Amino acid sequence: MAGATAPLLGLQKKSLREQALAALRAAITSGELEPGRHLVETELSEMLQISRGTLREALRQLEQEGLLSAGPRGRLSVRHLDAKEIRDIFSVRAALESLAARTLCELPDRQLVGSKLRAAIDAMTAAENGSMQERVESDLEFHRTLCRLTGNETLLHSWESLEGSIRMSIMFAGQERGIKNMSVDRHNEIVDAIETGDASLARNTIREHMDTAAANLVA
Repeated sequence: MAGATAPLLGLQKKSLREQALAALRAAITSGELEPGRHLVETELSEMLQISRGTLREALRQLEQEGLLSAGPRGRLSVRHLDAKEIRDIFSVRAALESLAARTLCELPDRQLVGSKLRAAIDAMTAAENGSMQERVESDLEFHRTLCRLTGNETLLHSWESLEGSIRMSIMFAGQERGIKNMSVDRHNEIVDAIETGDASLARNTIREHMDTAAANLVA
């Protein structure tokens, strides 16, 4: 791992666990730490200039997020997804976000919901000229907002448990195919459907969105 570039460089002496977590997450989702790569604690702790205890805390969190997987003797490596796993992930996403869309259609203040979702889409538009990581995060924030606005904490927690796997699926597919799923127009269609209050239309729009997204990633 010699010669690695940022973000796997020394960290500031503040909130080291969070900084390590962010640096490792970025390195994994950018491909700096490629799928299947075995992680060596001594190398990583030296590179990040943190204790192995702090590093292990960050690695445990990344394992929970689905970015790392444990092999024989608990040895961690960067998770590798196959096409079936990606389809499964997006099938579960479709179920969760369809429930979110139905719930939002039943709310009396759909106009406020719509305005908050449009603001998230504006952030996606602003990120179009940014880095791939910025585009991914703005896309995820739209879908996170969709779930958060339901007020259903269990739904939101379930969705957030998939975030690491979603990031890995984008890395599996590559930047070009990943960007296809970040179309602002496709996200506006979701908001349009929710604003009608037609739960069936909103659910179908979400399912079509997820089916198309999965197909793009495994094409």
